[in-house]
Amino acid sequence: MKPQYDFSTAKRGRFYRKGATLRLPIYLGAKLQDQVESLATRTGRDIGDVVNQIVKNEIRLIDELATHKET
Repeated sequence: MKPQYDFSTAKRGRFYRKGATLRLPIYLGAKLQDQVESLATRTGRDIGDVVNQIVKNEIRLIDELATHKET
């Protein structure tokens, strides 16, 4: 980076979009990505759909375990 930048002509909020939704880029480890890609290919599904389903199932399992632990 430069030691100093000139922001004298900058416009505040130029790229701000009210109500915009932030989408997190999530990166998998190489081995896990290979496994997910293989699963997606075998099942004929999109990689994003496979990852979303895995995460949903994990969250549901964690919630169920937490609920049983409380009782």
